[in-house]
Amino acid sequence: MKFTVATYGTEGDTRPLAALCRALIDAGHETHLLADRATLHAAHALEVPCTPLSGDIQQALAPDEALGAVVGKRGNAQAAVKALASIANANTTAWMREVLAVADGSDAIIWSALASFVGLSIGERLRIPAIGASMIPITPTREFASPFLRPSIVPGFLNRASHPLVNNAIWRAFRGATNKARVDVCSLPLRRRNWTDHPVLYGVSRALLPQPADWPEHALVCGQWTLPAGDDANWTPSDSLVAFLEAGEPPIYIGFGSMAGFDSDRLTNALIEAVDGRRALFYPGWSGVDTSSLPSNFCVIGNTPHTWLFPRVSLVVHHGGAGTTHSATRAGKPSVVVPFAGDQFFWADRLHRLGVAAPAVDGNAPTAATFARAIEFASRSATRARAEELGVAMREEDGLHTAVAAIERLAAAGHELRAVGICPVNAHA
Repeated sequence: MKFTVATYGTEGDTRPLAALCRALIDAGHETHLLADRATLHAAHALEVPCTPLSGDIQQALAPDEALGAVVGKRGNAQAAVKALASIANANTTAWMREVLAVADGSDAIIWSALASFVGLSIGERLRIPAIGASMIPITPTREFASPFLRPSIVPGFLNRASHPLVNNAIWRAFRGATNKARVDVCSLPLRRRNWTDHPVLYGVSRALLPQPADWPEHALVCGQWTLPAGDDANWTPSDSLVAFLEAGEPPIYIGFGSMAGFDSDRLTNALIEAVDGRRALFYPGWSGVDTSSLPSNFCVIGNTPHTWLFPRVSLVVHHGGAGTTHSATRAGKPSVVVPFAGDQFFWADRLHRLGVAAPAVDGNAPTAATFARAIEFASRSATRARAEELGVAMREEDGLHTAVAAIERLAAAGHELRAVGICPVNAHA
């Protein structure tokens, strides 16, 4: 079968879908991944056919841009939705054309992140299944609130109601540009309501997020999407990194991935004081941090596969993105989480509830004292033991096998629906 996979976001959004594509190829299928150009490293490493989509997510995260401002100014959920919509709405028509050109002849389209409404529309246009593939649990449940809301602000009895509230707010922000592209590119009618009841597969570990009891059949927590060899099969560490790792005890890892726009001077100064001379690896990512000011106990590194690096560190200081959250926990390491926006607060809360991280450090008002307390918690023997326990559970999952089987089943069901004249995208609407 042939599958088109479309996503738009940071590397954390693209990397697991590259792994999913590789697993589908290994199962005998044809796949093509479309994503932001700057996030396609894993796809190239895994030899997954791919095409860049229009736009520049790294530029959108710059401090003077809409999304960067949300990171740097404590933007709330409404501000985050508006910023994300501004990126998508500027590119929706281009994405619709680019994805449609690749998707012709596909048995299903797999969509994620900012390309979600594009993928759903193209599934409708081509009358093929449109399957969600997400690292953020957006299916309504009573067990937790929408991950786009701060965990502490929603009373438990409103958990389920919070999901459609947020999901519909996102749809309203994207609706105008989506409908214009539906008409102009796909010759589809305007759509008034958000999609519901479509299949969504979550590349999320059940050790971190067990399958909610009230989820429907078409929403499935698969397990983390990462290949056994990760994306480091052909990767070789630098001599300087090897020498640093061999020169002493396992260091603290510090990295904030694709985050930018925050007060980097304040954050790094607080971290330097809290680390207090201990060995540390620092990955600047897209942060723009001036690494020349770091002391000698810090070793600055480039983009390094988490699957290779995290087993060699003592703990992981990160922003709470779903990808890094999973990678740290899979490696059996405690976390110090510094969330800035979006679902990062949700993952910070999950790690705290599971006993592998202290309460989150406020990324927009960090202090050496709060970092020091979080590092001390992560260094406790009980915390390390709990992290290793979770890591063992995650390493026993085969999330890709579960996802591939589900995609094959959904694609086959789509063929049956089309045979009797039913559009798979609207089958449950």
